[in-house]
Amino acid sequence: MIRKTVWILGLLSTVMVAAFLLSAASPDSSAKAPQPATAEVKVDNFSFGPATLTVAVGTTVTWANRDDIPHTIVSTEKVFKSKVLDTDEKFSFTFDKAGTYPYFCSIHPRMTGSVVVQ
Repeated sequence: MIRKTVWILGLLSTVMVAAFLLSAASPDSSAKAPQPATAEVKVDNFSFGPATLTVAVGTTVTWANRDDIPHTIVSTEKVFKSKVLDTDEKFSFTFDKAGTYPYFCSIHPRMTGSVVVQ
């Protein structure tokens, strides 16, 4: 009888430890939801950096003008278009569809870049 009681107590403690470990590994309902993906392109020295950016669908890309002169970000496919960005101004666009999105600066058309969305 004592052996059976000790065996049952051992089994119960094992079950309780397993339940605790499973609850600790489970996501908590109060945990934060995943943040949307973001990426940045720096506009500096008459170039976009990186010139080609690869991101996942749903990513918000922000272009930041770090140059001393104004620039624009204009999609060659007319998907997005910024206002003229002065130094330290930013423009953001969220890419909801897969594809390649080439763009340029309408003030300095030799400045080109692309966003590849997978």
